[in-house]
Amino acid sequence: MELRALRWVKESVVGIRSNLPFTLIGVDSDNGSEFINHTLIDYCRAEGIEFTRGRPYRKNDNCFVEQKNDMAVRRTVGYYRFDTEAEFEALQEVYRNLCPLLNYFYASMKLVEKSRIGAKVIKRYDQPKPPYQRLLESPNVTMEVKEALRNQASKLHIMKQKRLVDVAVSKLMRLYDEKKQRGLELSGSSIAPDGKIYQ
Repeated sequence: MELRALRWVKESVVGIRSNLPFTLIGVDSDNGSEFINHTLIDYCRAEGIEFTRGRPYRKNDNCFVEQKNDMAVRRTVGYYRFDTEAEFEALQEVYRNLCPLLNYFYASMKLVEKSRIGAKVIKRYDQPKPPYQRLLESPNVTMEVKEALRNQASKLHIMKQKRLVDVAVSKLMRLYDEKKQRGLELSGSSIAPDGKIYQ
């Protein structure tokens, strides 16, 4: 794992923590070396943040995170590998614009009850709400924070925010394509009209 990638992950956790409307008390990661490393663990220890991890080969330990990864990551930027400084900055721009959409406009349901009748599992969910609405209804969030959230929400428009995301994703994909093309040129390969790569 490159040192810059370790730095990126730690800086992202610091950024998320500074923007949360509540106190970050723990980080529960998967088993990738981008998370389980001295850079992030030392930061968590120094800040009094509990650090736990899922069990190896047990993705259901973080099942809700995996669901968010599908919506917030894979459906937005795909499965490509972004590993240059320019791609990192472009990816940051994507999420600066995507996060308001996910938090203020995109509703999700929460499981409130699960029961089993014989072999059949019955699940009951609450009404779909965006995270913003859930925070406004929470007794654990201060009125000052709720007012700040309302103020932020009043400045957002769903269509404008979606356009900002689309522009940022287009820039990221362009950088990725340019990187891939440079790699092919250095290797002496070429891309045929059918999309296949030839040496």
